[in-house]
Amino acid sequence: MTVAFLAAPEGTEQVELTSPWQTVLDHGGTPRLISTEPGQIRAFHHLDRADPFMVDAVVADASAADYDALVLPGGVANPDFLRTDRRAVEFVAGFFGRGKPVAVICHGPWTLIEADAVRDRTMTSWPSLRTDLSNAGAHWVDREVVVCTDGPNTLVSSRKPDDLPSFDRALVTAFTAPATP
Repeated sequence: MTVAFLAAPEGTEQVELTSPWQTVLDHGGTPRLISTEPGQIRAFHHLDRADPFMVDAVVADASAADYDALVLPGGVANPDFLRTDRRAVEFVAGFFGRGKPVAVICHGPWTLIEADAVRDRTMTSWPSLRTDLSNAGAHWVDREVVVCTDGPNTLVSSRKPDDLPSFDRALVTAFTAPATP
């Protein structure tokens, strides 16, 4: 299983990238870092600069058809940047159009809103996105992790770094489950 991790050049919450990344590796998958620019991304620990990570592919050259699943880490700046990049939004929408599982945490749903992928979906997020998600047609709940199958794919969502153990378990289950016809 090859899993795309989409991140902006700056602003990704590091642990929301590294924890699911390691979980994918631990379960025999191949994580690939996709960004809007080649080279490296710079992760953050909340508002403090953290580690750089090498980009495997640029979103302009990537297709959802080439991956089995997608992870959207949070961080405030990361999804805000991604939702303004047409190719990033199209890349995300491609996973929904192909019925492939997506996992998103914290502020990551901003990119899903821009891709018009949350309507009629039950999900969670960082609490400040509640109104944004509700206005986009999602049913927002305050839970550690939500797995929603009421749509074209399985959508796993979670609120914050403290929820990562549950998020990681849920995404492994969703990513390794057989696809529904």
